[in-house]
Amino acid sequence: MKILTGNSNRPLAEAISAYLNLPLTKASVRRFSDMEVFVEIHENVRGEDVFIIQPTSYPTNDNLMELLVTIDALKRGSASRITAVIPYYGYARQDRKSGPRTPISAKLVANLITTAGADRVLTMDLHAGQIQGFFDIPTDNLFAAPVFSKDIHERMNKEPLTIVSPDVGGVLRARAIAKRLDADLAIIDKRREKAGVSEVMNIIGDVKGQRCILIDDIVDSAGTLCNAAMALKDAGATAVSAYITHGVLSGGAVARVTASPLEELVMTDSIQATEAVRVAHNIRQISVAPLLGEAMRRISDEQSVSCLFD
Repeated sequence: MKILTGNSNRPLAEAISAYLNLPLTKASVRRFSDMEVFVEIHENVRGEDVFIIQPTSYPTNDNLMELLVTIDALKRGSASRITAVIPYYGYARQDRKSGPRTPISAKLVANLITTAGADRVLTMDLHAGQIQGFFDIPTDNLFAAPVFSKDIHERMNKEPLTIVSPDVGGVLRARAIAKRLDADLAIIDKRREKAGVSEVMNIIGDVKGQRCILIDDIVDSAGTLCNAAMALKDAGATAVSAYITHGVLSGGAVARVTASPLEELVMTDSIQATEAVRVAHNIRQISVAPLLGEAMRRISDEQSVSCLFD
């Protein structure tokens, strides 16, 4: 078993390497003067079971290209099996036609990864579970729910909790954590007038006197999250926190979060934190390196991955 990383999230790769007690494979992933991606692997990978850790976060296209070129380099180096470990799967929100003459980019990216030569994909909290079906190779979709549940239990065990889904589409995700914590569930009905702008309309469930925890898979502009937090506070919630798997936080999202009623925004390290995220007073990262590392070990040893969530 060998572990390789691109430039997208080296700290996460190093944490996984430390968990597995395996050194990262020596490789160069660099650019030519015209910004072409060039990959050179400095160790023998012939007949090896290789895992490439490369979330396709910002800059999405550069990181995706790094992943594809690295897969090709490994395939031509005669690796026996290549697993693309993509903690954050970019383009996942384009999982269906949103209108006439629009692409399904999540499927296109799946085709590119498969054609490049990946034998397996390991990802986490896909925006839509059916994206697994876009791949014609085995795909494991891990869940951050156990990591979140443990953190919530350790920090907020003695308070009356309500787990809140910020939209109808995230109910299953929120319900899974509510069930683990034996907590109440609430849902926010929102109506989005146009892309990037959301308006909170109604809260389904009683949140008065409760500590509310918003659960979602991606926070991008943070508009929905901050509006939801404000609505919950107005409805009588004592405090509002948020647990999000992938902290994209583009544009002015960090400033929006720091100025919001959110007591704390907790994210995994599936995407490398920017300097603005690191210095924000109410944003905290928790690591999913042990979860990803254990899944990688089980895949390499041909053991069950699903039992991680039993």
